[in-house]
Amino acid sequence: MFKSVFAKYVCAFMLIILFCFSVIIAIVTSIVTNYSVKNKAELVQNFAESAGEHFSEKLSANNQSFADYVEIDAQSVLSVISVIASANDDITIFVTDSEGVVLISEGEEDQLTSKGVRTPTELTDRLNSGEHISENTTLDGIYGSPRIVYAVPVSNSASEVCGAVYVCAPSVIMTELLSDISRAVIMSILWVMLAALVAVYIVTEKIIAPLKEISIAAHQFASGRFDTRVTVRGSDEVAELATAFNQMAESLDNYETMRNTFISNVSHDLRTPITSISGFVDGILDGVIPPEKYNYYLGIVSSEAKRLSRLVASLLELSRIQAGERKFTPVPFDICEMGRQIVISFEKSIEDKKLDVEFDCDSDNMTAVADRDAIYQIMYNLCDNAVKFSREGGLLKLSVKAIKNKKLLVCVYNEGQGISKSDLPYVFERFYKSDKSRGLNKTGVGLGLYISKTIIDSHGEKIWVESEQNNYCRFSFTLKTE
Repeated sequence: MFKSVFAKYVCAFMLIILFCFSVIIAIVTSIVTNYSVKNKAELVQNFAESAGEHFSEKLSANNQSFADYVEIDAQSVLSVISVIASANDDITIFVTDSEGVVLISEGEEDQLTSKGVRTPTELTDRLNSGEHISENTTLDGIYGSPRIVYAVPVSNSASEVCGAVYVCAPSVIMTELLSDISRAVIMSILWVMLAALVAVYIVTEKIIAPLKEISIAAHQFASGRFDTRVTVRGSDEVAELATAFNQMAESLDNYETMRNTFISNVSHDLRTPITSISGFVDGILDGVIPPEKYNYYLGIVSSEAKRLSRLVASLLELSRIQAGERKFTPVPFDICEMGRQIVISFEKSIEDKKLDVEFDCDSDNMTAVADRDAIYQIMYNLCDNAVKFSREGGLLKLSVKAIKNKKLLVCVYNEGQGISKSDLPYVFERFYKSDKSRGLNKTGVGLGLYISKTIIDSHGEKIWVESEQNNYCRFSFTLKTE
């Protein structure tokens, strides 16, 4: 029943609406009832006291018993109580003698208090003592349900209690008003529920439609279609989810592309040296290659074997990093001296390309605090790429500068091929190679920069690249200093 979002929203909204209106009905009913009962009680009290004062004055003037007064002047008494009873349709008024016997009554239920009916002795005694009584009672069964009863004593000129006046009204009142309010509230509930149902349908449809689209796209991803995208509508949380989903899809698509490229690169880098090694060794064994050429071709075999070794080392390094097995131990070392050693190691390649070399440090010795071997690996890789992709006669520059927050900025700059704007966001991704033609980078497999970024991230520092295609390229990273 509650498997769909729509059903859950509808049930939740309906329950909330019913609860709210139930509270409203309870509050309104309580307020109306309390207000009505209070007003009715005050009205009954005023009528009873007015009638009591009137009859007390008459007794004082006539100097006779209350029973005789009521019998002799019955018409006058009846007219007085009739006026009070007619003020409200649901009021009953009657008078009793000092024994509590009803002498005369008028009102909606005067048949219940006809002449001769006796009121409760306990009330009669209290009235005879001069007490005014206000109670919610059935008068010991005179009425079938509790009534608001207000009774006052009637006294003669000697202040002797000769009788009493009772004014009664139903305690459950304003039934018609409460019924009208309940009907109005119920109609309101029905209309609000209908409006809520329409609103929930529209809202959930707007929420569910993009979610269904994302769900369909996710299933397409599972089947290998990484080019699927979802439509982003609006700027709410669902739109943010769709945007994040598309970004994830873009990353997955790029990852899949890079994975395929990596497989292609690794396959090529494995096949080429193995083919060369196999061909030259077979040539030597078959006697196709003369003995005087052995050293030359064995040198090529050695070079190809080293190439294979570098590939395997890179793959093993990547595996260790992904598994979290590579640990970095920060130690202080002279990064300027490290830079000089690395540049000297590329002396032959630099001379072959006739590169201009600049080595720019703030001082001859600058101390960095990091894992020495890891930083050497990064600087060597960056310098190797810089030499490899420099144009002949271009500039190669290595600089180390002190910056704020006790940091060092290391930059490797070269003039040459550069990196295109479309390739810049991906240069630090795994398996990515901007030189897809493999015309310049014949030995790399697209792991060096990813490993470099991983190492820098592990040190809590940053690495980035700036480049203009066919002009220059600058790789920069930061390190802590002492």
